[in-house]
Amino acid sequence: MSPPRPRALALASAALALVLAAGCGPGGGGGGRDDVSGKSGSRAGSRIDWKPCAAPTVAQGGGKAPGKDWECASLPVPLDYARPDGKTIGLALIRARATDEKHRLGSLVFNFGGPGGSGVSTLPSFGKSYADLRKRYDLVSFDPRGVGESAGVRCLTDKELDAADRVDATPDDDTEVTAAVELDRRYARACGKNAGQVLAHVDTLSAARDMDRLRAALGEDRLRYFGISYGTELGAVYAHLFPAKVGRAVLDAVVDPRQDPAQGALAQAKGFQLALDDYLKDCGADCPAQSRITALLKRLDSKPLPTALGRPLSQDQAVNGIAAALYSKDTWKYLTAGLREATAKGTGTTLLLLSDSLAGRDPEGRYSNLQAANRAISCADAEQRYAPAEVKALLPQFRSASPVFGESAAWALLQCTDWPVKGKWKTPESSVSAKGSAPILVVGNTGDPATPYEGARRMAEALGPAAVEVTYKGEGHGAYNSGNACMKALVDGYLLEGRVPARGATCS
Repeated sequence: MSPPRPRALALASAALALVLAAGCGPGGGGGGRDDVSGKSGSRAGSRIDWKPCAAPTVAQGGGKAPGKDWECASLPVPLDYARPDGKTIGLALIRARATDEKHRLGSLVFNFGGPGGSGVSTLPSFGKSYADLRKRYDLVSFDPRGVGESAGVRCLTDKELDAADRVDATPDDDTEVTAAVELDRRYARACGKNAGQVLAHVDTLSAARDMDRLRAALGEDRLRYFGISYGTELGAVYAHLFPAKVGRAVLDAVVDPRQDPAQGALAQAKGFQLALDDYLKDCGADCPAQSRITALLKRLDSKPLPTALGRPLSQDQAVNGIAAALYSKDTWKYLTAGLREATAKGTGTTLLLLSDSLAGRDPEGRYSNLQAANRAISCADAEQRYAPAEVKALLPQFRSASPVFGESAAWALLQCTDWPVKGKWKTPESSVSAKGSAPILVVGNTGDPATPYEGARRMAEALGPAAVEVTYKGEGHGAYNSGNACMKALVDGYLLEGRVPARGATCS
């Protein structure tokens, strides 16, 4: 898959334990993606027809049906908000009703990030983590437009994605640069052909407008919201567009709205390097030194490792496997196992499993639409289109930031080159100010690899007086699900009781 991107794939750590403990990935579900329909779609305030949930589809990541506590539905929204009475797409929804109906506060809407993560498949997997919130809230999530079963973007076939993995994503010479650029062009052409008119309308501004349609359809006067990773950007854009409609809101693992893609990629390379450094300190003598890791990666560039999966481990996949395990301290043990296996035994099975989890690939070779949606949404938002010469000029800075992740992060900047549609902004900053909004809790984590800590401060500054910034001194991507009791009590106190924390509050 592509290397870590400026906006992180925040779902990786949620799947890793299941993937590795079972030795397999999620299975597929039935059903097809919503296509663009005619004018029969609803307006704001539409009734939602909730029904028992089927199993998540392959596009959503697969797996088993979530069980009797969960209901699913589809909500029609305009394809193009400039033509609100025109064609519609359906947003795939999921919810679990509040367990304490007498003290119910309303609905709490989640977005788990990516961009490209399916909320329909993800929310049930975190059900136990949000059990206290569910006492007083209906827990609700959705597949954002272009994701999963919400007119999910498809680009390359599964076989083509496997073949793309064999193209060096960190080229060393002109021949490899040409191959990497041609792959990006082929990917862009496939997206334009297979996604059609949806591709121009998967931007974050449109997704935020969808959330207001969802708020109205749920019968809520205000949107109560929990956004993680890219979900923090989506929530901040919503607060900018609809400040008077913001209820209690939490932004956890916060995107820096002032960074363009190159700045974001560099910050993320530094963030993953910091997380790797922290991991190696914690692991101590049980793990290879970073010099051995970089030596391993150099060897893999020309000689992939064999695996028990029947597919070799490439250099790019090893980098992505290492990155995947750094999203949560709970998955550091898998990184230890993978590095030992690669350096001592000369096999790459565990690192390939980790890489597959980040890519959205199951053991049968089927991919979710996570990669395609991530690229489509990122390119619909950002207007920058980088050329190979620009990336080459940036390489020394990226290599200095991280000897492990720097080159991958730099070359990933080519992902939107020759994209079929134009992006909306240079940075999100002008679209996240939220004058007049209710308090918004902005949670930064000092050890976050994918959304470095500085982003929380900059998001709080951009939001304005509504922002209440708090800090978690810990590891992993995000704070609430880290297991830290202090942070959970702080967030729960706000969402359940309306207790606004003191600005600058810290948990460790």
